Amino acid sequence: MAWSRELPCEPSSVSVISDSAGRYFASFVVEVTGEALPEGVCEVGIDLGLRRFAVLSDGQAVASPRFLRRAERRLRKSQQALSRKEKGSSNRVRARLRVARAHATVADTRRDFAHKLSTAIIRENQAVYVEDLCVKGLARTRLAKSVHDAGWGMFTSMLEEKAARYGRYFAKVDRFFPSSQLCSECGVIDGKKPLSVRSWRCRCGVVHDRDVNAARNILAAGQAERRNACGARVRPVSVPALRVEAGTRRERRSALVGIPSLLGQGGCQSVHSTHTLLSHASA
Repeated sequence: MAWSRELPCEPSSVSVISDSAGRYFASFVVEVTGEALPEGVCEVGIDLGLRRFAVLSDGQAVASPRFLRRAERRLRKSQQALSRKEKGSSNRVRARLRVARAHATVADTRRDFAHKLSTAIIRENQAVYVEDLCVKGLARTRLAKSVHDAGWGMFTSMLEEKAARYGRYFAKVDRFFPSSQLCSECGVIDGKKPLSVRSWRCRCGVVHDRDVNAARNILAAGQAERRNACGARVRPVSVPALRVEAGTRRERRSALVGIPSLLGQGGCQSVHSTHTLLSHASA
């Protein structure tokens, strides 16, 4: 057994897991306490993309690793070798394991990259803000392969989990916030721009890098939401509809003036009879 890390305490149970690549893992259940990091003053906004995986509001850019794209040739060759093997043979079993191990290598490399980057960002910043991307919607477009290869959902989940563990603040900005259209200097919305436009000049004369400008806007929006939030409920509480008969429209009130007197009944009984007549008439 190769230990990946030391256990913090005595485990209460262990589960042995086998994956499709024929590897075995031991998962221990241990009790850990929160490890709050020293409070910092830096806050950062992150804009996620395909050409550059992440661009921070301070100007730092993280190149997109593209793990699946780099391993496509090896995956294609191993998949072709698998398709030539006879079904039910030992050679096909070995070929299937080679394909599974190739895919497992890509997944492990992507996960390791996301772990290291998210840990570095959480350690260096007190508050982290990202855009709430609709990954499921983007995965239905022509960029689906690149979106899945980027692993945005896994990366943001790691940021949120580690922020809660180490006492940091994490928030998502509304996905409909125009971060790429808004000028971070003067606040003017310059309109939609195609993905091919990587830099643009605002009316105030400032030339913006598309991703850096978006990251700065995400940081400003997240800070404003954090300072304005008081913890109170903004939306009204949902109230169930009353299970009574609907009222009468104004234009029909004139036609109902003589109905109670024609019935010769008063009080609540007259009102009840009037509603009964209405229901029959409308029927």
